Amino acid sequence: MGRIGISCLFPASWHFSISPVGCPRILNTNLRQIIVISILAAAVSLLYFSVVIIRNKYGRLSRDKKFQRYLARVTDIEATDTNNPNVNYGIVVDCGSSGSRIFVYCWPRHNGNPHDLLDIRQMRDKNRKPVVMKIKPGISEFATSPEKVSDYISPLLSFAAEHIPRAKHKETPLYILCTAGMRILPESQQKAILEDLLTDIPVHFDFLFSDSHAEVISGKQEGVYAWIGINFVLGRFEHIEDDEEAVVEVNIPGSESREAILRKRTAGILDMGGVSTQIAYEVPKTVSFASSQQEEVAKNLLAEFNLGCDVHQTEHVYRVYVATFLGFGGNAARQRYEDRIFASTVQKNRLLGKQTGLAPDTPFLDPCLPLDIKDEIQQNGQTMYLRGTGDFDLCRETIQPFMNKTNETQTSLNGVYQPPIHFQNSEFYGFSEFYYCTEDVLRMGGDYNAATFTKAAKDYCATKWSILRERFDRGLYASHADLHRLKYQCFKSAWMFEVFHKGFSFPVNYKNLKTALQVYDKEVQWTLGAILYRTRFLPLRDIQQETFRASHAHWRGFSFVYNHYLFSGCFLVVVLSILLYLLRLRRIHRRTLRSPSTATVWLEEGLPSQKIAGTL
Repeated sequence: MGRIGISCLFPASWHFSISPVGCPRILNTNLRQIIVISILAAAVSLLYFSVVIIRNKYGRLSRDKKFQRYLARVTDIEATDTNNPNVNYGIVVDCGSSGSRIFVYCWPRHNGNPHDLLDIRQMRDKNRKPVVMKIKPGISEFATSPEKVSDYISPLLSFAAEHIPRAKHKETPLYILCTAGMRILPESQQKAILEDLLTDIPVHFDFLFSDSHAEVISGKQEGVYAWIGINFVLGRFEHIEDDEEAVVEVNIPGSESREAILRKRTAGILDMGGVSTQIAYEVPKTVSFASSQQEEVAKNLLAEFNLGCDVHQTEHVYRVYVATFLGFGGNAARQRYEDRIFASTVQKNRLLGKQTGLAPDTPFLDPCLPLDIKDEIQQNGQTMYLRGTGDFDLCRETIQPFMNKTNETQTSLNGVYQPPIHFQNSEFYGFSEFYYCTEDVLRMGGDYNAATFTKAAKDYCATKWSILRERFDRGLYASHADLHRLKYQCFKSAWMFEVFHKGFSFPVNYKNLKTALQVYDKEVQWTLGAILYRTRFLPLRDIQQETFRASHAHWRGFSFVYNHYLFSGCFLVVVLSILLYLLRLRRIHRRTLRSPSTATVWLEEGLPSQKIAGTL
């Protein structure tokens, strides 16, 4: 009967055979051999499982680290550690039309990776509240007395100085950025206000404040900053670390000859205020134009910028389309609508000899107001009486001409150029009126569904005003919804729907719009995007100084976390080696005692025989 022989480069006494019938020979082997083989098998198994555990745990820790970093940004409510010397600070003052607000931001030292952005967060005081302060009126109110601007803004800067450690003031950048209110002022008045700020602030405060840090920004810049801030909070500027993450193929502006890169899909934003509506989204591909005039317009609407700390790195180069439409906000649209129906009704009355709207008993029937509500329009000393009919579909049809769409391809509101949107591979967030219209009364903020929204809007419009008031009095609507919201909810719902689907051409079955007031429970201001963009070069010096240390940081971190596994493995190997060596010495010693001649031992060990003193 055949046998299977197993032999290794071990001492000869370790040789044994396995019989195919019940393997009886192995059962007769020396107990010491079985113990040693078992120890070896256990050691190999332990090393194998250690490697598997290390690999799995390393991958898991990598994901956990990513999640913890993401979670820290989302739920960052701890008070800022002002005693930490590695924390840096930055200040942005938003000088708007109705008032000015100061935001204080902070960030830890840059991690040394040139592909990562600064981890900027809003500073929180000892009570964990955001360090924010607002004053009124708007800075544009000082157009005729610019010498008072520094005194006006001083309380904001004093507020920031109290929260930022004194030792950090000289290295804390201060940005004073003015928006809508200042844009409408003549350039001479804008310049006088900015000069007063640049002259007086350095005298009283030690913040890092240069000529480029006080500026009147355009609507385009404001839109870009808002887009940056939202995508930063969403984590869309981080590296792709998971196969399940949504990615997009991007052609880097100015390098169309290179291969496209893959990176996280960024989110677009829609913002409808009282006066204007704004849209901003990334244009990942090169675009074509229907005419030279359209191309010229597009140059003013497409913003190309690099968020990276090194201008030679193209990983953080973005091309973003930003368009602002004055008069397309909810309140401004309602005013335009009322102006139109007032003028057209007066003209029809004159031509047809009617008295429509001139008395409460002959009101103008407005499909955009809730059923049976009464309203009035005052113009030029005249009063027009309205009564709502609550017809949502007719309201939509009536306001469609206000979109001012043209037959030219790739256009949106007012015939303004709009690059194509890949609707199947895009994501948008709707703020302000997009959220109020869906949530305040209809209570369906969040994921937007056109069919569900239109049904709810129709039902609301067709409900009698007396019933709506009763529901309001019972507190069935959002806490901040007022009677003005209830009165014009029908119109604004129709207006939002038309702007989104007809103006911006989003299909009715579009599923990737989220209406929101905050992102991850935080009110995201454009000021976050502004400081992120304006401090993007700050990490470069530290990166250059610590290149060598950063290049070895990964291995040091790996060995620090897992050195107990490596130590255990090495220790086990050393112990096994010593044990095997002692067993071999013991075996040789026993053979020597049993053998009549030492030469036999040497021969058994496969070593050359040696001359031994004495007679053989």
